[in-house]
Amino acid sequence: MIRDQETLDQLLALIGRFVRERLVPAENRLAEDERVPDEIFEEMKQLGLFGLTIPEQYGGLGLTMEEEIHVAMELGKTSPAFRSLVGTNNGIGSAAIVFNGTEAQKQKYLPRYASGEWLSCFCLTEPEAGSDAASLRTTARRRGDHYLLNGAKRFITNAPLAHTFNVMARTDPDNQGARGISSFIVERGTPGITLGAVDRKMGQAGSLTCDVTFEDCPVPAENIIGEEGEGFITAMKVLDRGRLHISGVAVGMAERLIADALDYAMQRKQFGKPIAEQQLVQAMLADSRTEAWAARCMVLETARKRDTGENITLESAACKLFCAEMAGRVADRAVQIHGGSGYMAEFAVERFYRDVRLLRLYEGTSQIQQLVIARNMIGNA
Repeated sequence: MIRDQETLDQLLALIGRFVRERLVPAENRLAEDERVPDEIFEEMKQLGLFGLTIPEQYGGLGLTMEEEIHVAMELGKTSPAFRSLVGTNNGIGSAAIVFNGTEAQKQKYLPRYASGEWLSCFCLTEPEAGSDAASLRTTARRRGDHYLLNGAKRFITNAPLAHTFNVMARTDPDNQGARGISSFIVERGTPGITLGAVDRKMGQAGSLTCDVTFEDCPVPAENIIGEEGEGFITAMKVLDRGRLHISGVAVGMAERLIADALDYAMQRKQFGKPIAEQQLVQAMLADSRTEAWAARCMVLETARKRDTGENITLESAACKLFCAEMAGRVADRAVQIHGGSGYMAEFAVERFYRDVRLLRLYEGTSQIQQLVIARNMIGNA
């Protein structure tokens, strides 16, 4: 739960001002250059954005889940590539170490993540293992005091910039299920790592992804996270939190789209009056605001449940499903309200329309969320 409302309000005001005054004006530059400007990267470090969720004893801010969601909503109000840069350090790239790492691993890696000195990434998805993550083929064979990694990972966010790779690999070839998978910290520069070309994507320009290939890549046995066979279980815990975080980002993106659409509708005139006075335009605005409000409420409620120690696997999947789909509907309406201008690159809604599409795919597709929800319902019954 929120520990200090006054301090949180100050943090959110600081981040909100940074988003409005530094990130929003840099959105077009980011889209054109397809990279976060160096000076903004440094400002993010100074603001502590790389260590928002990392425990305080390791140099982070140690935000609770509810506090993190409030920050995610603020960061969602600009290009998602900015949040993506800091996201893996705060989420899927570091969470496994926070949850299940040794004290030595925490001391070595978490302070570097928190300061932004090092970037992390999460290597789970493969060419033949996406939604069916438990079927991954990357292997890790024990050889004395090392493991040898072999396999390929796909669509890995921040991999082109990462200093460490949190890699899921099969350590037990006789167990083709989830229990045969372990998690490893692999440092950049280790022999046997090859990075593919940076992916060209529909949207989210500046959020860099690429394939990562491991060929007889030696990893010290001390770099395994937890015990052999615990990797997939830890990954699912990481994804529970990650899905909730992405839900908060989706809410922030929807609120930005609604604000832009409302502003345009109040200025654009047709039939002698602002289109905001046209009832069918009002209906689109009202539906968008209602859905975004519902999403905000459900995400915050689920975050509070997680902070009290409750199992939120079903709820986080429900949040991810609703919020991702909601953001897509809001983006579509925002383009419609802008009319022909919404199809033009000079307006942010055109870019956001493409950017929000990924929300329904990563951290588990909407269809996977439906399966998670239903299976938990059946199990609970």
